[in-house]
Amino acid sequence: METPKRLRNHQYPGAQKYTIVDFQTEFPNDDACLDHIFYARWPDGITVCDSEKCGSVERRHHRVEGRKAYACDYCGKHIYPMAGSIFEKSTTPLSLWFYAMYLMGSTRCGISAKQIQRETGVTYKTAWRMFRQIRTLMSEDISLEGSSVECDEAYIGPNPKWQHASKRKSTNGRGTSKQPVFGMVERKGRVVARVVPNVKETTILPIMAEKILPASNVFTDSYTTYDNVGKMEQEYVHQRINHSERVYVMGDVHTQTIEGFWSLLKRGISGVYHSVGKDYLQSYCDEYAYRYNHRNDMKPMFTSLLEEVSQRAV
Repeated sequence: METPKRLRNHQYPGAQKYTIVDFQTEFPNDDACLDHIFYARWPDGITVCDSEKCGSVERRHHRVEGRKAYACDYCGKHIYPMAGSIFEKSTTPLSLWFYAMYLMGSTRCGISAKQIQRETGVTYKTAWRMFRQIRTLMSEDISLEGSSVECDEAYIGPNPKWQHASKRKSTNGRGTSKQPVFGMVERKGRVVARVVPNVKETTILPIMAEKILPASNVFTDSYTTYDNVGKMEQEYVHQRINHSERVYVMGDVHTQTIEGFWSLLKRGISGVYHSVGKDYLQSYCDEYAYRYNHRNDMKPMFTSLLEEVSQRAV
């Protein structure tokens, strides 16, 4: 089966430029979306049938009319490109899935499930499921490779000023009921954000050891959790800035980069989603970390999400 010329010779419209016209031209219907998934998973098409009847013999495959499947010309075994992907067992049209991915990839600060419902016309329950499934594509398991890494903690949650007294009880050791999040960022590089139960040394240092290369320059504030960073087996070069004395930059010693990411995360949550439950906070952190890590990509974020679909399909 020959790869269609439209897919084989497709070029991106330019760095960070992918308009709604480009989207509608490339994916006008469900068939175009299914073809894209198929050729993303099997760039040369399916050339071998591994059914019992064929026995891994080279066979041609054809599209099954009226079904989201391809079939062997000899034995008729069906191959479903959507199997193992976020689209599996979904009755929602693929064109709406792709449009929801386009919306999430083309916004700078994220988009709510309610907005997806309004844009696509599906029910809120369906929009919420699509929203969560697409966000799973934004979870990355990465290690920081830069030689200079900033570390800091943030607290996400409602302002205690507006909470009932019974809700203000501290659960994280810092006198607040907000959910702590620990972050690490390479200077001019990538970021990792982890929701943590507390900000104690026994919680934070193992995460640093897992994600930061040995002998890296680590920059933190003067919080006591980081007192023993310089004594870890990884032999980090630990430098600190004392925020309690209103000192924020001293030469190249600062935590302004991670503070900038916290600002993006907090403004995005408060402006787009308004409030986030603790059970779902990690997925929101993953989304904003993904946006941050791919901010300089030479291709649209929507295209990156499509690549994630084929790479993660099982």
